[in-house]
Amino acid sequence: MRTNGVDIFYEKTGEGRPCVLLHGNGESHEIFDVLTEELSKDHAVYAMDSRGHGRSTGEGDLSYELMMEDTAGLIRQLGLDKPFVYGFSDGGIVALLIAIRYPDIVSGIAVSGANLRPDGVRGAYLLIFRLIHLFTRSRKVKMMMTQPDIKDEELEGISVPVLVLAGSRDLVKEEHTRHIAKHIRGSELRVLEGESHTSYVVRSRKLYGILKPFMDKLEALSGK
Repeated sequence: MRTNGVDIFYEKTGEGRPCVLLHGNGESHEIFDVLTEELSKDHAVYAMDSRGHGRSTGEGDLSYELMMEDTAGLIRQLGLDKPFVYGFSDGGIVALLIAIRYPDIVSGIAVSGANLRPDGVRGAYLLIFRLIHLFTRSRKVKMMMTQPDIKDEELEGISVPVLVLAGSRDLVKEEHTRHIAKHIRGSELRVLEGESHTSYVVRSRKLYGILKPFMDKLEALSGK
């Protein structure tokens, strides 16, 4: 699909209330193959590749704002009726930005391992990012080193239901995750003991068991 000046690839699986899945940095929609299999039993799942990732196009600098506009464009052009949006890592940042900028187009969001600023990431990982960028000049790594910059007052303005997730061994600092949840009115927070940044997300059946009750609660509240 052509939107916001790029070709965004997505796969639709199943029928029912729509949900959109957003992967992390350097990945593609394929990390959600297990989650998609489960969710598609009673949802229409739209798993997309972010610009410059997977089978989506996008040259030049990358930004979370551009990815947010891509995602909003996809939702609008497909005519999705207030989908639930789940984002992992970079995808979680994009989901937060959608809830901030375009709350009217989503029913709610869940984010895993998201950060508001680069300093929300543990120092050892930031050092690894710098070393990788030094040798590769990867624009994807550069984005993680320099973005995002989401303000507390922007979080405080979020009006849609939000589930905030992270592993207790996440690369995002636990206090940073708790800070995000604290500043989003009425949000739910789950820090998953023993889990890393990716362990409960990438090709894992655990994630379905976490997301589905929250999604069911949203549907009950909407009366649909």
